[in-house]
Formats: sequence, structure tokens, C-alpha cells
Amino acid sequence: MQVSALELRPGTLVRYEGRMCTVVWWNILRNDRRAFVQLRIKDLQSGRTTELKEHTDSKYEVLDKEEKDLTHSYRDGIDEVFFTETGDEVRCAAAAAEDALKWPAETYTGFFVSEQLVAVFPPKHAVLVITDTSPPIRGAGTGQKEAVLENGMKVKVNLLCDVGDKVRIDTETLEFKERIAK
Repeated sequence: MQVSALELRPGTLVRYEGRMCTVVWWNILRNDRRAFVQLRIKDLQSGRTTELKEHTDSKYEVLDKEEKDLTHSYRDGIDEVFFTETGDEVRCAAAAAEDALKWPAETYTGFFVSEQLVAVFPPKHAVLVITDTSPPIRGAGTGQKEAVLENGMKVKVNLLCDVGDKVRIDTETLEFKERIAK
């Protein structure tokens, strides 16, 4: 099915230059005469990300996909091995799952095209422990400071957060959502 660049959204699977890709980021730019769509797409086989600036009426082939919940099991060479809820083993290229596996979770979302696993996505939010940050600043207002999480990601957190605190992070935007009580 062909759709315009204006209709694409993050998570959509498209065919770009003969390769299967997923839309990672999407934005619309308008000036006084016309509009453009900015896209960031990720090649599912190589893991390479490409930024594009397209006219709103540029056409893309959208691939039909089926979503299933998956549990990660192990890495086997260049493949990641997952299990479906029914116990079936499925494999995909490590590049298609590497971004999702940065976020430890019980279940991930897998995209299947023609009954083959082509992409894995993390849950919307993840709870992680802060491993490094400056000491908490009490009474300083509602600012933010930088912190390093247990998975190595750097995010901005509330000034009251300390090393060892659990925080809920939006996995798509890396936005701090809340501090979880101990």
C-alpha cells in the first residue's frame, strides 16, 4: 500500500530503496509557501539510520505487519532469539533488536512481515536504577540534572533523584517520567 510521507508515523514499516525500514522519528516543517516532512528511518538489516527531508506528497510503500509480544532469550551469533507467548522460537538480526534490548523488560513488541520477525521494540516505559548522578538538591525548585542509568544511557532527571533510585523513563524520547519510591 502506498501512502504519502505526511501519513507516516514512528513505528511504521516502509520499503525504502528496496530495503525494509522502520520510521524512527517524524516531524513536519512548514514555511510560508510549502510544507516538508522530516523523517529518520532505520534499516532493519544493517541497523543504519538515515535522515530524509521529503515533500508531503512523496509516496512510500507501507508493509503490512503483525505485532506480537515477545520474551528475549539469548543471542546466537548474529541473531537474537525470542519466544512468543505460545512458546514458539523466533529469530531476527541483532541490528533489528539492539535498540530494544538496551531497555531491560519482561516483554518486547515484535513486528512480523510474512510471518518473519523483522523488528523488535521496547515497551513505552522502562524502570531503571540510577548509577551515577550529582547529590540531590533539596529545595532547589523544579530543575533537572543529568544522570546515568544502569543500561548506560544518559538522561535528565529530577533534582531530588540520587544514586540507587529507580526512575521511570520514556524509552522513545528518553524523558524522565517519575521517581519510584524505594
